[in-house]
Amino acid sequence: MFSSTRSDGHLISTDPARLDLDLVHRWLSTDAYWALGRDRETVVRAFAGSLPFGVYRPEDGRPVAVARVVTDGATFAWLCDVYVDRAARGIGLGGWLAEAVRDHLADLGVRRILLATNDAHQVYARVGFTPLDNPERWMNLDRRPPVTPLTGKEQSSESPLTVEP
Repeated sequence: MFSSTRSDGHLISTDPARLDLDLVHRWLSTDAYWALGRDRETVVRAFAGSLPFGVYRPEDGRPVAVARVVTDGATFAWLCDVYVDRAARGIGLGGWLAEAVRDHLADLGVRRILLATNDAHQVYARVGFTPLDNPERWMNLDRRPPVTPLTGKEQSSESPLTVEP
């Protein structure tokens, strides 16, 4: 297991026993644009099959951020479900978490880490992430059902989301 302590006392750990999956589910399903409406069972299964990173505050060990990495532990990793509690934002925890993930995976020999973000490009760029080289080489198979951005619930194919002028 990996752990690291920041100068202000925040701790990162990959110990899955430390994760508060009820809290992680609440964060992701209600406040993360990519996971709105995600059910608890899916969160549990996703973290069980991944390398989890939790960030814990120094005062009481309460979780304040999370990320998971889907990896073979040797050549490839996908960094996903990176979330920092709204009350803990603005003190650099997201960048520190991304840096710790990057460094831990490098220690394992993982040479390629992918991620997707709508709004945190600058956080990841500061720790070395760049846009894809040759994006035309990459392909995607996305079987997610359409989701309304307002509720996170699946859209009915009979009533598409519309915006009235």
